[in-house]
Amino acid sequence: MEKDWKLFKKKLGGWQEAYMDKLIEEYKDILNSDALSSDKYWALRKKIYEDYKSPGVLARDVSRSNMFIILLGLLRDEAITMDDLDEFSDELKEDIEQFIKQEKTFSAKKSHA
Repeated sequence: MEKDWKLFKKKLGGWQEAYMDKLIEEYKDILNSDALSSDKYWALRKKIYEDYKSPGVLARDVSRSNMFIILLGLLRDEAITMDDLDEFSDELKEDIEQFIKQEKTFSAKKSHA
């Protein structure tokens, strides 16, 4: 797990930069739309507020013990994909895949209830 932690610290900044590049393109689309200026402003404000909560923008409490949760958040927000975790240990990848699988099962059961 020490190797995973070092790799995570090394990659996090690059993942965040790439994710923010994607967000900026989305912001440009809002600003370049044919909507009224006021509508563009409010749409952009809402989007930035929502995006700010993503670990792809700001990962809070970056620590070894929070690495797993941050990785899950990055995956959920599509800031990264499982392919981005290729260099990480099989154990970590398996734990993440298992967690995502359980989460999907729980969500499916919840929606059928």
